[in-house]
Order: sequence, then C-alpha cells, then structure tokens
Amino acid sequence: MRPYRFRDVTRIGPVRVGTYNDHRGRVKHTAACTAPGCGFSADYRDRTAAELAARTHRCT
Repeated sequence: MRPYRFRDVTRIGPVRVGTYNDHRGRVKHTAACTAPGCGFSADYRDRTAAELAARTHRCT
C-alpha cells in the first residue's frame, strides 16, 4: 500500500490541514496537530470542516 500524497496543505496555528485521495479514489481532508505530545488528527469529507476543526482545536 502506498502512502497518501497530501496537497493543498495549509497551517492554522499548530494544526496542518491537507487534502488527499484515499485508496478508493475519494477526496478526503485531514487536520493534524503538530504540537509535541498532542496527537490530534481527524479526517473529514469537507475542507471547511477540517479548517473549522483546526481553528477550534485546543491542545491539552
């Protein structure tokens, strides 16, 4: 299985939002926090949902 190739990657605070095609050809969007020890990441069907999650994310 090949790794995902992210495109249109943006950074909102410590969270990066990127778009990729999954192995079934569907377009997905992910939000992942890059802060040390946080571990937040989630996949979304809409880019706006991923960006909203990035804007409202608070590291614990």
